[in-house]
Amino acid sequence: MERLAKYKRMETIFDGDLHKVYERASQLLRDAPNAKQLEKLYIAVNLIDVLTTKPADLLVGEGITVESGHDDESPEQEAVNRIVEENDLSTLIYESVIGAGIRGDAWLKVRYDNRDDNSALIDAGLPTPNGMMDAEPIIETIPANCVFPELAKGSRKKFRAVNICTVEYVEEPAVIIGKRTREVPYLNVERHLPGYIIYERYRLTERVGGVDSSWGVPIQIYQVEKQVATGRDRDAVDTGVSDILVRHVPYKAKDSRWQGIGNIEKVESTIAAICDRLVQIDYILWKHSDPMMFGPDFEEGDSARLGGRYIPVIKEDVKPEYMTWNSQLEGAFKELDYLLSLVFQMTETPQWLFGTSITQDKGGTGTSHSDGRAIQMRLMPIISKVNRIKLYVDKAFRDAIYLAQVIEVYANNGVDGFEHYAPQYPKIVWNNPLPRDPKEEAEVVTMRTGGKPTLDVQSAIKRLDGFDDIQAAKIMQRIDEDDLRVNGSVDASIFNDPGGEARESD
Repeated sequence: MERLAKYKRMETIFDGDLHKVYERASQLLRDAPNAKQLEKLYIAVNLIDVLTTKPADLLVGEGITVESGHDDESPEQEAVNRIVEENDLSTLIYESVIGAGIRGDAWLKVRYDNRDDNSALIDAGLPTPNGMMDAEPIIETIPANCVFPELAKGSRKKFRAVNICTVEYVEEPAVIIGKRTREVPYLNVERHLPGYIIYERYRLTERVGGVDSSWGVPIQIYQVEKQVATGRDRDAVDTGVSDILVRHVPYKAKDSRWQGIGNIEKVESTIAAICDRLVQIDYILWKHSDPMMFGPDFEEGDSARLGGRYIPVIKEDVKPEYMTWNSQLEGAFKELDYLLSLVFQMTETPQWLFGTSITQDKGGTGTSHSDGRAIQMRLMPIISKVNRIKLYVDKAFRDAIYLAQVIEVYANNGVDGFEHYAPQYPKIVWNNPLPRDPKEEAEVVTMRTGGKPTLDVQSAIKRLDGFDDIQAAKIMQRIDEDDLRVNGSVDASIFNDPGGEARESD
């Protein structure tokens, strides 16, 4: 319950709906006359959105390259390229990193199935287009709140089984007079074991008042009535893989538990304090934008029309003045300044990474560091953070690509027309997101190698343009065609007369 509540709180904060979770200023002053005004003035600053998204931008913003260790034309490399392209791996990594940053955990599932859903066509009585229901290896993300792993005996990190559970509402005939149908909840369980997947289905009942809000957000509680049929041909499926087809991607982890640590939970209270401080400042500015006045009491018909309230003073000939209040705005802004700085520091993100600085003189703007080395040093906190995230992401996605190859080969065993290959554990090449100086790099390479080339044309095209092997090969073919069109196919050596020397000797 604590884990599920944390996921829901972090998701709410990331979406910018902080008023649903934290309203400290309104709660503290709920008995005051200005409570309603505070509720109207509540400001939610969605600062954590950009701070959680930026590491994903830096990790896969420049694209990735996946290599099998074999030739580009080999069946192994072609299979890896096909799996990467069809599953849109860069986007999958991007979304997984954001999800892990929100909840602390992200999950990958590998399956061999139809990617498309033709149920709408069946309901409409339409035929399924050719090729739509072809099975293929699929890598997909699973929301962390649907995953319930079981730890192996004596371990806090290793899983003996992973359960993927979802609640589905189904319309059924109602038993109450006056209603035709009712929605009944069912629990679908997909239990992943090494080599097998077991499917189960249970009928649920919503408890009366069955909502647990102990951890700050409401969590629905269900009662399991009984186990029912799944409607599948087989409830136990042999995967052909001696491993669990689910992989865990933590954002940051420690050795005492499997649950990951997200990007938001460490600054949760600080974000709430920032919003509350903005509410206070905004309320003070609204409250005193039209202050009250005090002065002599006007006779009836002689009172002036004023925007704020006017307090008459009995003493004669008192000069009208405004009532002002030392609202300590300077101290409030100073605290807001430090709170914003703490959020950036705790999330390991330099402020000037976004092109500007929010707070006064906290980290500078970065404009005075123009060379690549200086920028790299200034970005060291966020670089270290991205490299740490890469440790978990790289292992999980390499495993997923390998498992996708294994289940594809197993599912197509004996199938005519399928080109069999040996599954390979791949390598992911992560492109450097930092700005580079190509001239500086070329000069260093030339100096160290004595002017010798250190990169072939195909590798250069792949790295510079982010292409895979097939796309790079097409580019090289077009380059060769351009050379042939411009220079022709005749070698200049034909102009050397091989028989000239013999005729001269004759």
